[in-house]
Amino acid sequence: MVENIVQTINLSKIYKRRSIDVVALKDVSLQISEAQIVCIMGPSGSGKTTLLNIIGGIDRPTSGNVLIGNTDITKFGESQITRFRLEKIGFVFQFYNLFPTLTASENVELPLILANKPKQIREKRVGDLLEIVGMKQRADHKPDELSGGEQQRVAIARALVNDPTLILADEPTGDLDSENAVAFMELVKELNKKQNQTFLIVTHDPLVSNECDKIYAIRDGRLSEK
Repeated sequence: MVENIVQTINLSKIYKRRSIDVVALKDVSLQISEAQIVCIMGPSGSGKTTLLNIIGGIDRPTSGNVLIGNTDITKFGESQITRFRLEKIGFVFQFYNLFPTLTASENVELPLILANKPKQIREKRVGDLLEIVGMKQRADHKPDELSGGEQQRVAIARALVNDPTLILADEPTGDLDSENAVAFMELVKELNKKQNQTFLIVTHDPLVSNECDKIYAIRDGRLSEK
Protein backbone atom coordinates (compact mmCIF):
# COMPACT_ATOMS: atom_id res chain seq x y z
CA MET A 1 0.00 0.00 0.00
CA VAL A 2 1.38 3.41 -1.02
CA GLU A 3 1.50 5.86 1.85
CA ASN A 4 0.40 9.48 1.58
CA ILE A 5 3.39 11.66 2.38
CA VAL A 6 1.34 14.87 2.20
CA GLN A 7 -2.33 15.51 2.75
CA THR A 8 -3.95 18.92 2.99
CA ILE A 9 -7.56 19.09 4.11
CA ASN A 10 -9.76 22.10 3.27
CA LEU A 11 -6.81 24.45 3.51
CA SER A 12 -7.51 28.18 3.41
CA LYS A 13 -5.32 31.23 3.94
CA ILE A 14 -6.54 34.81 4.33
CA TYR A 15 -4.16 37.74 4.76
CA LYS A 16 -5.24 41.03 6.34
CA ARG A 17 -4.13 44.10 4.43
CA ARG A 18 -5.38 47.13 6.29
CA SER A 19 -9.13 46.51 6.45
CA ILE A 20 -9.24 44.21 3.42
CA ASP A 21 -9.21 40.40 3.46
CA VAL A 22 -6.95 38.96 0.76
CA VAL A 23 -7.77 35.30 0.08
CA ALA A 24 -4.61 33.40 -0.93
CA LEU A 25 -5.98 29.84 -0.68
CA LYS A 26 -9.56 28.56 -0.83
CA ASP A 27 -10.45 25.12 0.51
CA VAL A 28 -7.41 23.32 -0.94
CA SER A 29 -7.29 19.54 -0.55
CA LEU A 30 -4.27 17.71 -1.93
CA GLN A 31 -2.69 14.27 -1.59
CA ILE A 32 0.87 13.31 -2.52
CA SER A 33 1.95 9.69 -2.34
CA GLU A 34 5.35 8.41 -1.33
CA ALA A 35 8.01 8.69 -4.08
CA GLN A 36 5.89 10.91 -6.33
CA ILE A 37 7.15 13.97 -8.19
CA VAL A 38 4.27 16.45 -8.14
CA CYS A 39 4.21 19.98 -9.51
CA ILE A 40 1.93 22.93 -9.03
CA MET A 41 1.60 25.48 -11.82
CA GLY A 42 -0.11 28.82 -11.80
CA PRO A 43 0.32 32.53 -12.53
CA SER A 44 1.99 34.95 -10.13
CA GLY A 45 -0.22 35.65 -7.13
CA SER A 46 -2.27 32.48 -7.60
CA GLY A 47 -1.34 31.06 -4.18
CA LYS A 48 1.19 28.40 -5.15
CA THR A 49 4.07 29.67 -3.01
CA THR A 50 1.68 30.24 -0.11
CA LEU A 51 0.59 26.60 -0.38
CA LEU A 52 4.21 25.42 -0.50
CA ASN A 53 5.11 27.51 2.54
CA ILE A 54 2.17 26.16 4.56
CA ILE A 55 3.01 22.56 3.67
CA GLY A 56 6.60 23.28 4.70
CA GLY A 57 5.59 24.80 8.02
CA ILE A 58 6.97 28.24 7.11
CA ASP A 59 3.48 29.79 7.14
CA ARG A 60 0.27 28.89 8.98
CA PRO A 61 -3.16 28.33 7.42
CA THR A 62 -6.18 30.34 8.47
CA SER A 63 -8.14 27.08 8.52
CA GLY A 64 -7.68 23.47 7.50
CA ASN A 65 -5.01 20.88 8.22
CA VAL A 66 -1.67 19.71 6.84
CA LEU A 67 -0.54 16.14 7.46
CA ILE A 68 3.02 15.08 6.71
CA GLY A 69 2.88 11.32 7.04
CA ASN A 70 0.54 10.86 10.00
CA THR A 71 1.62 14.09 11.70
CA ASP A 72 -0.71 17.11 11.69
CA ILE A 73 1.79 19.97 11.64
CA THR A 74 -0.93 22.61 12.03
CA LYS A 75 -1.20 21.58 15.68
CA PHE A 76 2.48 22.28 16.40
CA GLY A 77 3.85 25.18 18.41
CA GLU A 78 6.74 27.26 17.04
CA SER A 79 9.56 25.18 18.54
CA GLN A 80 7.93 21.93 17.36
CA ILE A 81 7.43 23.18 13.81
CA THR A 82 11.01 24.49 13.63
CA ARG A 83 12.37 21.09 14.68
CA PHE A 84 10.02 19.29 12.27
CA ARG A 85 11.16 21.45 9.34
CA LEU A 86 14.79 20.76 10.14
CA GLU A 87 14.33 17.00 10.39
CA LYS A 88 11.59 16.20 7.86
CA ILE A 89 11.45 18.87 5.13
CA GLY A 90 14.07 19.82 2.54
CA PHE A 91 13.80 23.16 0.74
CA VAL A 92 15.17 24.13 -2.68
CA PHE A 93 14.69 27.75 -3.79
CA GLN A 94 14.99 29.61 -7.08
CA PHE A 95 17.97 31.66 -5.90
CA TYR A 96 19.62 28.75 -4.05
CA ASN A 97 19.90 30.59 -0.65
CA LEU A 98 23.47 29.39 -0.15
CA PHE A 99 25.62 31.23 2.38
CA PRO A 100 28.22 33.18 0.33
CA THR A 101 31.00 32.87 2.92
CA LEU A 102 30.70 29.06 3.19
CA THR A 103 32.05 26.44 0.81
CA ALA A 104 29.77 23.96 -0.93
CA SER A 105 30.50 21.29 1.68
CA GLU A 106 29.95 23.75 4.56
CA ASN A 107 26.61 24.85 3.09
CA VAL A 108 25.48 21.22 2.87
CA GLU A 109 26.75 20.45 6.36
CA LEU A 110 24.95 23.32 8.09
CA PRO A 111 21.59 21.56 8.72
CA LEU A 112 23.47 18.65 10.30
CA ILE A 113 25.27 21.05 12.64
CA LEU A 114 21.91 22.57 13.61
CA ALA A 115 20.63 19.03 14.26
CA ASN A 116 23.65 18.35 16.53
CA LYS A 117 24.94 15.44 14.44
CA PRO A 118 28.47 14.20 15.28
CA LYS A 119 31.32 15.44 13.09
CA GLN A 120 32.16 12.01 11.68
CA ILE A 121 28.55 11.44 10.58
CA ARG A 122 28.38 14.94 9.10
CA GLU A 123 31.53 14.50 7.03
CA LYS A 124 30.42 11.16 5.57
CA ARG A 125 26.90 12.34 4.77
CA VAL A 126 28.12 15.54 3.11
CA GLY A 127 30.72 13.67 1.05
CA ASP A 128 28.19 11.07 -0.06
CA LEU A 129 25.63 13.66 -1.12
CA LEU A 130 28.08 15.88 -2.99
CA GLU A 131 29.12 12.79 -4.92
CA ILE A 132 25.49 11.89 -5.68
CA VAL A 133 24.79 15.36 -7.10
CA GLY A 134 28.08 15.45 -9.02
CA MET A 135 29.73 18.15 -6.91
CA LYS A 136 32.41 16.22 -5.00
CA GLN A 137 35.21 17.92 -6.96
CA ARG A 138 33.76 21.37 -6.17
CA ALA A 139 33.31 20.80 -2.43
CA ASP A 140 35.79 23.51 -1.39
CA HIS A 141 34.40 26.19 -3.70
CA LYS A 142 32.22 29.05 -2.48
CA PRO A 143 28.95 29.93 -4.26
CA ASP A 144 30.44 32.80 -6.29
CA GLU A 145 32.93 30.31 -7.74
CA LEU A 146 30.13 28.02 -8.96
CA SER A 147 27.77 28.29 -11.92
CA GLY A 148 24.01 28.58 -11.39
CA GLY A 149 23.52 24.90 -12.17
CA GLU A 150 26.30 23.94 -9.76
CA GLN A 151 24.82 26.08 -7.00
CA GLN A 152 21.45 24.43 -7.52
CA ARG A 153 23.06 20.99 -7.17
CA VAL A 154 24.62 22.07 -3.89
CA ALA A 155 21.20 23.34 -2.78
CA ILE A 156 19.69 19.94 -3.57
CA ALA A 157 22.42 18.19 -1.56
CA ARG A 158 21.68 20.51 1.37
CA ALA A 159 17.95 19.77 1.08
CA LEU A 160 18.70 16.03 1.20
CA VAL A 161 21.22 16.09 4.02
CA ASN A 162 18.82 15.30 6.88
CA ASP A 163 17.13 12.53 4.86
CA PRO A 164 13.82 14.44 4.70
CA THR A 165 10.39 12.93 4.18
CA LEU A 166 9.62 15.57 1.53
CA ILE A 167 11.51 18.04 -0.63
CA LEU A 168 9.77 21.30 -1.53
CA ALA A 169 11.14 23.24 -4.49
CA ASP A 170 9.96 26.79 -5.27
CA GLU A 171 10.67 27.74 -8.92
CA PRO A 172 13.95 25.77 -8.77
CA THR A 173 14.77 26.33 -12.46
CA GLY A 174 13.66 29.96 -12.60
CA ASP A 175 17.25 31.23 -12.63
CA LEU A 176 18.62 28.45 -14.88
CA ASP A 177 18.95 28.16 -18.65
CA SER A 178 17.10 25.34 -20.42
CA GLU A 179 20.12 23.00 -20.43
CA ASN A 180 20.54 23.30 -16.66
CA ALA A 181 16.78 23.03 -16.12
CA VAL A 182 16.80 19.68 -17.95
CA ALA A 183 19.84 18.59 -15.90
CA PHE A 184 18.02 19.58 -12.69
CA MET A 185 15.04 17.39 -13.55
CA GLU A 186 17.27 14.49 -14.54
CA LEU A 187 18.81 14.69 -11.06
CA VAL A 188 15.38 14.92 -9.42
CA LYS A 189 14.20 11.82 -11.30
CA GLU A 190 17.38 9.94 -10.39
CA LEU A 191 16.94 10.77 -6.69
CA ASN A 192 13.27 9.84 -6.92
CA LYS A 193 14.05 6.48 -8.51
CA LYS A 194 17.09 5.47 -6.46
CA GLN A 195 16.12 6.89 -3.07
CA ASN A 196 12.29 6.99 -3.30
CA GLN A 197 12.50 10.72 -2.61
CA THR A 198 9.21 12.63 -2.79
CA PHE A 199 9.18 16.06 -4.44
CA LEU A 200 6.61 18.87 -4.56
CA ILE A 201 7.68 21.51 -7.08
CA VAL A 202 6.17 24.91 -7.80
CA THR A 203 7.05 25.96 -11.34
CA HIS A 204 6.19 27.93 -14.46
CA ASP A 205 8.59 25.80 -16.49
CA PRO A 206 7.16 23.14 -18.86
CA LEU A 207 10.61 21.48 -18.91
CA VAL A 208 9.91 20.70 -15.25
CA SER A 209 6.18 19.98 -15.32
CA ASN A 210 6.44 17.59 -18.28
CA GLU A 211 8.69 15.32 -16.20
CA CYS A 212 6.41 15.18 -13.14
CA ASP A 213 4.11 12.30 -12.17
CA LYS A 214 1.18 14.59 -11.44
CA ILE A 215 0.43 18.22 -12.30
CA TYR A 216 -1.90 20.55 -10.41
CA ALA A 217 -3.02 23.98 -11.52
CA ILE A 218 -3.78 26.74 -9.05
CA ARG A 219 -5.65 29.94 -9.85
CA ASP A 220 -7.16 32.46 -7.47
CA GLY A 221 -6.30 30.18 -4.57
CA ARG A 222 -8.18 27.15 -5.93
CA LEU A 223 -6.43 23.91 -6.82
CA SER A 224 -7.35 21.50 -9.62
CA GLU A 225 -5.62 18.49 -11.17
CA LYS A 226 -4.56 18.88 -14.81
